[in-house]
Amino acid sequence: MCLSRGARRSYTAFLLAAFAASVNASPVDEPARASSAGKSVCLDLQQRNVAPEIDGVLDDAVWARATRIDDLHQFQPVDHGEPSEKSEFFISYDEDFLYVGARLYDSDPAAISARQLVQGNTLRFDDAIEFLLDPFETRRTGYWFQLNPNGIRRDGVYESPTEINRDWDGIWKAQAKIDEFGWTAEIAIPFKTLNFNSDNSKWGFTVARTIARKKEEIAWSSFDRAINPGSAGYLDCISGIKQGRGLDIVPSVVVNQSKDFTAGNTSSDLEPSLDAYFKITPSLTAALTLNTDFSATEVDDRQVNLTRFSLFLPEKRQFFNQDLDIFSFGGLEENGRPFFSRRLGLSDSGEPVDILAGGKLSGRIGRWNIGVLDVLQDDFENVDKGNVFVGRAAANILQESSVGLIYTNGNPTADLDNQLFGADFRYRNTRAIPGNTIQGVAWYQQSDTEGINSDEEAYGWRVEYPNSERWFGELGQWTIEENFNPAVGFVNRADIVGTKAELGYTFTPNGKFLRNVTFKSIFENIDNTDGTPESRELVVEPFSVETQFGDFFEIRLKQIDEVLVEDFEISPGVIIGAGAYTFDRVQFFLESALERRFALSFDIDTGEFYDGDLLKIGGDLNWRPNRHLFFQFGYEFNDVELPQGSFITRLLRLRADVAISARWSWLNLLQYDNVTETAGFNSRLRFNPQAGQDMYFVLNRQFDIDPLSRHASSVSSEIVLKFRYTFRY
Repeated sequence: MCLSRGARRSYTAFLLAAFAASVNASPVDEPARASSAGKSVCLDLQQRNVAPEIDGVLDDAVWARATRIDDLHQFQPVDHGEPSEKSEFFISYDEDFLYVGARLYDSDPAAISARQLVQGNTLRFDDAIEFLLDPFETRRTGYWFQLNPNGIRRDGVYESPTEINRDWDGIWKAQAKIDEFGWTAEIAIPFKTLNFNSDNSKWGFTVARTIARKKEEIAWSSFDRAINPGSAGYLDCISGIKQGRGLDIVPSVVVNQSKDFTAGNTSSDLEPSLDAYFKITPSLTAALTLNTDFSATEVDDRQVNLTRFSLFLPEKRQFFNQDLDIFSFGGLEENGRPFFSRRLGLSDSGEPVDILAGGKLSGRIGRWNIGVLDVLQDDFENVDKGNVFVGRAAANILQESSVGLIYTNGNPTADLDNQLFGADFRYRNTRAIPGNTIQGVAWYQQSDTEGINSDEEAYGWRVEYPNSERWFGELGQWTIEENFNPAVGFVNRADIVGTKAELGYTFTPNGKFLRNVTFKSIFENIDNTDGTPESRELVVEPFSVETQFGDFFEIRLKQIDEVLVEDFEISPGVIIGAGAYTFDRVQFFLESALERRFALSFDIDTGEFYDGDLLKIGGDLNWRPNRHLFFQFGYEFNDVELPQGSFITRLLRLRADVAISARWSWLNLLQYDNVTETAGFNSRLRFNPQAGQDMYFVLNRQFDIDPLSRHASSVSSEIVLKFRYTFRY
C-alpha cells in the first residue's frame, strides 16, 4: 500500500504534533513495575580517603560500610526462581567514583569458567557479573558494564531499552580474583566517564551474575527474563558527586610505513592526532577530533554477497560510537537509516579518507536528548574537501516513549548538495499487559538532493509484542521512494513499499534437557512504489530448540518470490535474466554451547535458487584450550547451479588470538575469498596497562591469489605503531 501525498502530509503532521506536544508535556511519570523492577537502595557518601584499592580482594574498610544487595533471583532458566549459588554485591561512592564490589560464592570453585583474557572481547562463555547505570532515570538508555573472573572488562551503551552497542569503550577500573569460596570483584567507575544530571539523586541500576557451566543468570531486578533500563531498580540518595574539570585530552602518535608492491613504492609517515572531550555540564559533552586516526581499528569480517543489494557493515571507530544512542532514529537498523557514521572517513570503495577535524556535542538537557556532529573531510578521488553536519534532538514523553527530529547537511562521497529532515515517535509500554511489553515506532524522512525534485520521501511504522514467553509478534510497513537519498545515511534498496508480519510462540518447559522451544512464521512482501511486485518471502520455523546446556537447533522452511525488472549479473559472466521466479529452500542451523572447549556452529541452506539450485554450507569451529589461546576456523561455501552457468564461492577465515596477560594481547586474522581472489592478513599486538592507555603494533598485508596455481603474491603491506594516552582533569 502506498500513501497518497495528502496522507503523507497527515502522517508528517501527526509526528510534528507529537513532537510539539512533548515540549509542554508534564514531567515524565514513574512507570509501573512488573515483577522485581522498582527495587531501591539508598547509598551513603564515603570520604575520599577511604576509597578501596582496586585489586579484586574485598578487604578494604569501605566494603563493610557499603550498601549490600543479596536479594537476587534467577531470570534464566527459571524466571524469578531461586539461585543455585549465593551472591552478594556492595555499592558505595565518593565524590569521584562509584564503587561496586561482589562476593560470588560457588560450591565448586574449580569449575568457574574464566577463559577470556583479551580486554574488550566477548564474555559469553565465562562466568561474569554485569550491571547497568541509567543516570538520567529515563528507563530507555544507559551504560552497561561486564567483568569476568580474570578482570577482563567489557562495556557498552543501550541504544534502546533492549539493544546494547558494545563498541562503546569507557574508562573504568576493575579487578577480580578466584578463591576457595568462589570469586570476588572490585570495580570503580569514574564519574568523569559518565554523563549525568547532578540534581538527580536517583539512578536506574541493576546487577546480574552469570554462572556459565549451569547456563544460569541471576539478577537483582529483571523483567521478561532480561535486564535492561526499563526493568532496573534504583540507586537513591546520590549527592555531592563531581567530575573535576570534566576535560579529557587524548593525544595519539602514529608511525606508519606502507608499501605498494605493484608500483614498487614505499612511504613512511609520522602523524600526531588529538581527541578532546569536555563536559560543559555533567550531562552534556563536547568532543573535538583533529587529524583523526583509525589505523588500529579492528578490520571488518569479509562477506560474500549473492544479492542485488549492498551489504551493511557495523561502525567500529570509537569517536563515532561515543553517545551513538542519541543519534539512533526510528528503530532503523539498516535500510533507510538517515545517519550512518561509516559514510564518514571512508569512500564508496571502502578506502580510508582523512578526517581533518570533527566536533560533537552530545548529552541530555532535562527531558531532551541532544546530538550535534560536524566533520570536515579531506579531498579524495574526485570529491572536494567537504563538511558534514548532523543534528538530532529527542524528548522523553509519556512513561517510556520519545519523539524526535533529525537533520543532516552535506554529502561525504559526492560533490552534490544534500540535506535531510526526519521525525520519529517511539512508543514503549511495559504495564498495559502485566508481564509483557508493547512497543512501536513511526517515522518520516525527506531528503533534498541537488538536481532532484521529486520522490525523495521515506516513512514507515511498526508495532511489536516482543516477549520471551508465549506469544510474540510484529507488524510493520515502510516506503522508500525512488530518489530518497540520505547522503550521510544508508540505503541499499529504494523505490519500494515493504510489509512485514511475524507471529510466534515460545514454550519454556524448564525441564532437565529443554530450556525453550519456539515456533515462528515471518512474512515479508516488497513491491515497487507503483504496485509492481518485487519480492516476497514466507519463512516458517517448525521449531527452534535451546537446551539447558546452551546448544541451539533450528529448522527454517522458505518460499521466495523474486521479480527482476532487469538482468542481474550474480557472478562474472553469469547473468540471471529479467522475469519472475519462485523457489523453495530449507535451512538447518546448529550451534553448540560456547562454554565448551570445542564449540561448533553449522549452517546448511539448500534448495532452489531462481531457475537453478544453491547449496550453502557455512560454520565456525572454535577451540579455546585455555585462557591464553583461542583459535577459530570459519568457512562459507556456495555452490550455485544455474542454466546460465555455474560457479562456486569460498570464504575462509582463520583467527588466532594469544592473550599473554590481561594487559598484553596479540590478535591475528587471515581472510580469503575466491570472488576477489585475494587474501588479507591483520595482526594487532596491544598493550593496555589500564583503560585509556594503549600501545598498538599493527601489521596489514594483502595478497593476490592465482586461481590455478594458488600462488600468493604480495600486493600491499602496512606497519603501524600507535601510542595513545588519556589525560583526565
